[in-house]
Amino acid sequence: MKLEPEKAAREEEKVRYLEEKLAPLQMTALNVDDLQERYDCEVKVIKNYRDIHELKLKVQDLGGKFKKPALRKVRVSADEMMKALFGSKNKESMDLRANFKSVKKEDIKQEKELTNEMGDWRKNVEAMSGMEGRKKMFDAAGGGQ
Repeated sequence: MKLEPEKAAREEEKVRYLEEKLAPLQMTALNVDDLQERYDCEVKVIKNYRDIHELKLKVQDLGGKFKKPALRKVRVSADEMMKALFGSKNKESMDLRANFKSVKKEDIKQEKELTNEMGDWRKNVEAMSGMEGRKKMFDAAGGGQ
């Protein structure tokens, strides 16, 4: 289709660019051993590029086959957690509630009574608003005798 002419045009452009930028090889000064060594190095490099490309394709193929499993919530008791963290050397069970502050029921009742005595401030504001509230304030101050 259209890809083949584009690929050929790119190759021609590449060859033309390299001819402009790089000087031609001087092979007359090299002996047979140097040429053979150069050829061997180039072959090794080409082989390594091919191997890398094949390995990349394998990695891509393997990437699509495996799905990550969905993680589930696991309930673990405090003892099991301690065993997992510290191993079997910590055998005594850990009481997590031992360090909590103890609250007596009497204290809770006293707090409720205090909040009830103070009352809701909104009720006081509503009661004092308007003319009735002003009249109450006037009567409380002793002005209405």
